[in-house]
Amino acid sequence: MAHDHRHRLEGDRRALLGALAIVLAVMAAEIAAGIVAHSLALLADGGHMVTDAAALTFAAVAARMAARPARGRWTFGYSRLEILSAQANGIALALVAVWIVYAAIRRLVSPHDVRGGLVLVVALAGGSAAIAASLILARASRESLNVRGAFLHLVTDVAAFAAAAAAGALILATGWNRFDPIASLVVAALMLVSSSRLLRESTAIFLETSGDIDPDEVRRALASEPDVVGVHDLHVWTVTSGFPSVSAHVLVGHRADCHAARARLEQLLAQRFGLAHSTLQVEHAPPGLTQRGELPVIRG
Repeated sequence: MAHDHRHRLEGDRRALLGALAIVLAVMAAEIAAGIVAHSLALLADGGHMVTDAAALTFAAVAARMAARPARGRWTFGYSRLEILSAQANGIALALVAVWIVYAAIRRLVSPHDVRGGLVLVVALAGGSAAIAASLILARASRESLNVRGAFLHLVTDVAAFAAAAAAGALILATGWNRFDPIASLVVAALMLVSSSRLLRESTAIFLETSGDIDPDEVRRALASEPDVVGVHDLHVWTVTSGFPSVSAHVLVGHRADCHAARARLEQLLAQRFGLAHSTLQVEHAPPGLTQRGELPVIRG
């Protein structure tokens, strides 16, 4: 499992670096075009792409660090750097979205002259590049919250470019410059949605929730196995993306084979719940408590 995890992280890092190269080229061109065209929509997405570049860099570094083996005090290695990266991405998206909203409101009150043709051309070219970068990340790991965080940055970029292109076309057709800040507000809304999702998922991992796994269902599955007469102190949490863990204290019948029971229960947890990393303390119940149901399943 550790080898597969490291292989996944290396593939993620290559995809992140490929996407980063595209983002840096588009970012420079878009900021320059936004200044020339007086377009807040382009500048807003240029600012968003600055956070994209920072997020992709952080994500690539996190993927590299997370691949290092556990040692010393770092008994789980550096795996949670991926989650820290995802949370930083979520915070960055929220902060940039707030700035865009502020700037857009000012532009709605006092609109600037916008060169709609230049906005349209740059937005279409940038959108194509953002789609290419998104496709690169789409081929990376789907289970990594780190990669998903970077991917959400790029997906909102695609939507932002579409909004900017629509604004440019409408300005060309009508001459109404307020379409530009309106498009920026649409971009900000998309960024806030992505930000809230990233922050919610990363915070759930930091708080060591069980995620999509129901601990009560795990407890019932363990308790229903032959020879098991009690399950308590059960904990399910996620170390990092794709790395759920479980620990529990299990009591088996006085004459049962503890080692065989533990191996059988570990196989059950891996196959049924995807809990390949399990720590089970299996002990004999007091003499006489050999029938299931004589010892209640204690909720831990």
